[in-house]
Amino acid sequence: MKDFFSMTQSENRKFSDLYLCFCGHEACRPLHSFGPAVRPNYILHYILKGKGRYVIGSEEYCLGAGQGFLIEPEVQTFYEADKEDPWAYLWIGFSGEKAGEYLRDLGLSGEQPVYQCTCGEELERIIFSMLEKCNYTAANEYLLVGLLYQFFAVLAEHIQIEADKKGDHDNLYIRKAVEYIQNHYFYPMQVKEIADYIGINRSYLYTLFKNNLKVSPKDYLTNFRITRAAQLLEITELSIESIAMSCGYVDALGFSKVFKAKMGVTPSGYRKQNKRK
Repeated sequence: MKDFFSMTQSENRKFSDLYLCFCGHEACRPLHSFGPAVRPNYILHYILKGKGRYVIGSEEYCLGAGQGFLIEPEVQTFYEADKEDPWAYLWIGFSGEKAGEYLRDLGLSGEQPVYQCTCGEELERIIFSMLEKCNYTAANEYLLVGLLYQFFAVLAEHIQIEADKKGDHDNLYIRKAVEYIQNHYFYPMQVKEIADYIGINRSYLYTLFKNNLKVSPKDYLTNFRITRAAQLLEITELSIESIAMSCGYVDALGFSKVFKAKMGVTPSGYRKQNKRK
């Protein structure tokens, strides 16, 4: 039994960050296999029942119900259903500018291509909802993208990586903290807010920044704000007060003191020296 559909690149051209290419489910025959072959998109398989094997490079994984595996674009893989207890699985193919980043957020990569998840019924429901929307309409196109993000959300909540690497988590925490700063620097935020956002305590965040970026989270935030303020001083006619507010400082005098400490000159002095014609 097989049920699947696919979308063309043009059908999902509006969604560059992440978009659905195809999805489906199948109860395989004994020893049913695919490959060795390469695929142009990312593909996630999830095993509903039975077992089989997945081969990528020199690595072979024997997998069963509740587990899944990742196929990366242009990477040769092979997978085969068990002779006695062939697997039934669902799959979802996707692409987009942030597809690899979203997978790394889940802990999946070419070095860690297998996972466990206890939410098979929920994932199966999402796939069937996708299959019901396989006819092209503008409404279905948006609904399918929403379902794809829902699929990722369910995985993010329930996924378990067998060979969890502490370093991978540390890199993720740093990246998410930096993203948070870049997206919220214009608010008068505190370092604790950053730590709370990524789910670790402030002292651990401090250690991560010092060990990896050689600067504290507070100094990173300050440096980012002052760099942005310098850009605004160069390219705009905004007042010092407005630039201070735009960079997360509620007090222009306090902003000016920090700016001079970092840049060696007052904001107005910097503007005179660096104003772009």
